[in-house]
Amino acid sequence: MSTALQFNAYDAFEDAGDGAQQMHADKVHVRVQQRSGRKCITTVAGLADDLDIKRICKAFKKNFSCNGAVQKDEESGEVIQLSGDQRTNVKSFLVDQEICHADTIVLHGF
Repeated sequence: MSTALQFNAYDAFEDAGDGAQQMHADKVHVRVQQRSGRKCITTVAGLADDLDIKRICKAFKKNFSCNGAVQKDEESGEVIQLSGDQRTNVKSFLVDQEICHADTIVLHGF
């Protein structure tokens, strides 16, 4: 007796198209990129448009004693670049200053 099992034809990737863009938009992504040797750059993307990005970058530079710049990006809007691995510092600063919640910050990197 041969019985064929019918599984639900649910495709998780099909529904992820619309939801992924919306979830991607309200997350703050903190990445670290290897430059050369021991040097690396931390990038912060996905901050809200109504925030003063230059002022936040200035506060990062002062509190973390590092260099930084604000870069324009087509996909992510304005991106903050900081010298060194500042991922944990950035996350704690954004949460302490109540700029965004801890669950909306995504840390990427090694």
